[in-house]
Amino acid sequence: MSEINHQIVEKKEIIKAVLFALVLGIIILVSAVLPAEYGIDPIGTGKLFGFSKLYVPENAGENQLGQTTQETFPLIKMEKAGSGPDVKRPVEADNPAPEKQYAEREDTVEVIVPAGKGIEYKIYMLKYGKMKYEWTTDKGTVYLDFHGEVKQEKAVNDVYFESYTLAYSNNMVGTFYAPFEGKHGWFFKNNENTAITVTLKLNGQYSIVKLNIQ
Repeated sequence: MSEINHQIVEKKEIIKAVLFALVLGIIILVSAVLPAEYGIDPIGTGKLFGFSKLYVPENAGENQLGQTTQETFPLIKMEKAGSGPDVKRPVEADNPAPEKQYAEREDTVEVIVPAGKGIEYKIYMLKYGKMKYEWTTDKGTVYLDFHGEVKQEKAVNDVYFESYTLAYSNNMVGTFYAPFEGKHGWFFKNNENTAITVTLKLNGQYSIVKLNIQ
């Protein structure tokens, strides 16, 4: 009967193998597992070999939902623009432009729109006067009607006005040329439960008209 010879591994070799496996495991953990599973890339191998691209944050779905979800507002119809077909356009709207416009000026105004109320902020411009504007809210969104009223020789009950922009927004920038002489400006409506401050910057040919709270 033949004897079976078992290979005896020395204790030193076992320790070397264990240490090698341990070091190899740490290398794999740091270079691949951490970047791919936890988004941690201490030595840059995740970015180098593309492991970091495999990392998906736990709240990624919530963030994406927050980015794609938009607040909805009532639909604004074209019929809301201007004073309506029952109010005739005044003949004064066709008056010629003056030979000289107002001097250039700059203004920054803070308009506080109370909760649940509307405010009109107007400037006075001559026909074909030019003005650049920028406005933003400190928080929230306001409804706005950027419009102008024709200067008429006689006072009337139904004032004719033209709307240039109707929207819900928290910021707007533009350049405006007055189509007729008169008051031009914004009606801001705050539908929130707290006051909203609108910071309005103006640069152009105009004069200031006082606020009108509605």
